Amino acid sequence: WLSDRKKRALQKKDVDVRRRIELIQDFEMPTVCTTIKVSKDGQYILATGTYKPRVRCYDTYQLSLKFERCLDSEVVTFETLSDDYSKIVFLHNDRYIEFHSQSGFYYKTRIPKFGRDFSYHYPSCDLYFVGASSEVYRLNLEQGRYLNPLQTDAAENNVCDINSVHGLFATGTVEGRVECWDPRVRSRVGLLDCALSSVTADSEVNSLPTISALKFNGALTMAVGTSTGQVLLYDLRSDKPLLVKDHQYGLPIKSVHFQDSLDLILSADSRIIKMWNKNSGKIFTSLEPEHDINDVCLYPNSGMLLTANETPKMGIYYIPVLGPAPRWCSFLDNLTEELEENPESTVYDDYKFVTKKDLENLGLTHLIGSPFLRAYMHGFFMDIRLYHKVKLMVNPFAYEEYRKDKIRQKIEETRAQRVQLKKLPKVNKELALKLIEEEEEKQKSTWKKKVKSLPNILTDDRFKVMFENPDFQVDEESEEFRLLNPLVSKISEKRKKKLRLLEQQEHPDKEEEEEPEGRPSDAESSESSDDEKGWVEEVRKQRRLLQQEERAKRQERLREDQQTVLRPQFYEIKAGEEFRSFSDSAAKQRLMNKTLEDRLKLEAKNGTLNVSDTTVGSKQLTFTLKRSEQQKKQQEAEKMHRQERKALRRPAGHLKSRRKRGRPFP
Repeated sequence: WLSDRKKRALQKKDVDVRRRIELIQDFEMPTVCTTIKVSKDGQYILATGTYKPRVRCYDTYQLSLKFERCLDSEVVTFETLSDDYSKIVFLHNDRYIEFHSQSGFYYKTRIPKFGRDFSYHYPSCDLYFVGASSEVYRLNLEQGRYLNPLQTDAAENNVCDINSVHGLFATGTVEGRVECWDPRVRSRVGLLDCALSSVTADSEVNSLPTISALKFNGALTMAVGTSTGQVLLYDLRSDKPLLVKDHQYGLPIKSVHFQDSLDLILSADSRIIKMWNKNSGKIFTSLEPEHDINDVCLYPNSGMLLTANETPKMGIYYIPVLGPAPRWCSFLDNLTEELEENPESTVYDDYKFVTKKDLENLGLTHLIGSPFLRAYMHGFFMDIRLYHKVKLMVNPFAYEEYRKDKIRQKIEETRAQRVQLKKLPKVNKELALKLIEEEEEKQKSTWKKKVKSLPNILTDDRFKVMFENPDFQVDEESEEFRLLNPLVSKISEKRKKKLRLLEQQEHPDKEEEEEPEGRPSDAESSESSDDEKGWVEEVRKQRRLLQQEERAKRQERLREDQQTVLRPQFYEIKAGEEFRSFSDSAAKQRLMNKTLEDRLKLEAKNGTLNVSDTTVGSKQLTFTLKRSEQQKKQQEAEKMHRQERKALRRPAGHLKSRRKRGRPFP
């Protein structure tokens, strides 16, 4: 009932679904599957079901559906007369018998009474039909006409079967008897009263057992299933059953099959499939599907079971012990070998694992080594019933403790439904409360899944100091805060009120502060419909308040200046520096206040700056460092000294020049 898209999504999530193996594609019916059979060559699997009534043929070599044919009415049972699907006979619930060939519908005929089962006798090409009548109708397929029916002693017949070795025909009646007929002489050769034999000392019978299943195996063995849930195994040479197996469910037996390799019998009712040894009756294994079983088919010479259930899906079970996998799904053997290499641990539901210390507490150390304790790993397995009985004797007040624990759990659950107190940090409580409210609004919003979740500042270690160090406390009285958050006053009133309530919940013994008159505790400031107008008014109000506060501060400073008495201040001059008047510092301050252009002009005028043009058309600036008065005096003294020396050297040079000219000295 799932779409392909949902199946793919389920395979991604569920591991069990992903591990399932789909042997045959679309191996299902629209609503319910009623009967299922395998062709004699083992290549085709045919199944009938509803709704609408139809037959489906699956090709095992292709692992898919070969064809599907819709029918006029529901099918009671069907049989393949050929080795493949080319000749099929259907028995409908409206008394019609329908023949199909390889191309499709071939012929339809009708029997006088409602049919319940039929069998095909190969040597004579006769079809034997049993149903709500004492007669067994015979239809000869070679002549194409009905033959004289067989008259039984029963009011109605439920099932029938023909032995493939000697051709004995047997039919099961509603009276709980099995009548055996010889087709060669058309006379009854034997009668078995199975109803009386099925009643044992342990069984409870509420109604007369009728025959619901019948199956031959070999020349001498026959298994009979009753409507009360018993299976009787007969040897045809005796009228007493060799073995009676009870399903313990009281449901009619649907089908019986023989498994020759392990001498097993597979019997199925609507709830369970049991496999048991035909010699001892010991249970080999059992299968219990989720839905009711309508029919069971054992794939020839293999360990595969096919089931028709009261559900669209038809069941496929593979039991490697019964036989190898069919040729068309031989990979199942490799899968089972891999599973055997990795066995899963067995869970003991009826046993309790206890350690040696647990045994000492229970006083059961004397049982070590006895059959009551089974050693396993570091402890022992003991019967769960024995464990509960001993524990009740050792601790008779265990129920009272259990009851107290349950009451405590209920109280804790009711406490969890109460309003949880929010623990706020010591620093920036209002900011923390604001962040908590924003986080709650994000969780409640509808676009929570579409937006990528951002980290919360409260839980981020990078911002942890902001809520611990008092230096990071937000100053709400500062000018920047009040102008950048013009509407913070309205929101902060609600938040402050919430903070007070939280503090009162954390400290209930603290006395509550009295509220100002005219403002009840539950009063909330009305919000303006025009947000922009309210924002502008709030900004103007904050500006007026800031101006008033600044004016008050200036008046306070002026009042303090008038009250202070001016006293002379003395300064200490460092060694090696000359004292200049305060006018020099004022001139220096005036120079620093001038623009760069004015300062450059002044420097050029004083000679400390030289501006010249270069050959490439750019400007070249040359700065001369300023000298102090002492340096200036020293420079002037050096200049006068050079001039004096130059004047002293001048006569000597004059005499040398006169000698060179040949003039006499005066």
